[in-house]
Amino acid sequence: MSDVSIKNILLPIELGEPSSWNKALPVAVDMARHHGAHLDVLTVIPDVGMPVVGSFFPPDFEKRARKKAEEELRRWLEEHVPDDVDAEGIVSVGSIYHKIIRAAEKLGSDLIVMASHRPKMQDYLLGPNAARVVRHAPVDVYIVRS
Repeated sequence: MSDVSIKNILLPIELGEPSSWNKALPVAVDMARHHGAHLDVLTVIPDVGMPVVGSFFPPDFEKRARKKAEEELRRWLEEHVPDDVDAEGIVSVGSIYHKIIRAAEKLGSDLIVMASHRPKMQDYLLGPNAARVVRHAPVDVYIVRS
């Protein structure tokens, strides 16, 4: 990758699941340092789905969930990302793999670094979100086994 120009790296994580970042974060940080790249850390709040399901949640559920996730992500960045790495946190709501792909496009990411959980037999090599991101991402994807 030394000949590749990487200016923006996207690291999707699940805040409550360390396996989504404990091995992928050091890789993303090393790449950001090596290339002098900016690191965007994305966490996605799954949407509630069908309107009938959403009706079981309070009207301001998404707003409160987003605010809580933004606060948690800010703390996570302060605790886990070294000061010498230019990083920003982003919270999105929706389908995980769609939001990862959309964020990569919107942010001008050159590379997505993400963890893949241990696959079930039907997934063969990658977890379902990682596999979808690999298939549909507009940029290179570096998968780190968790």
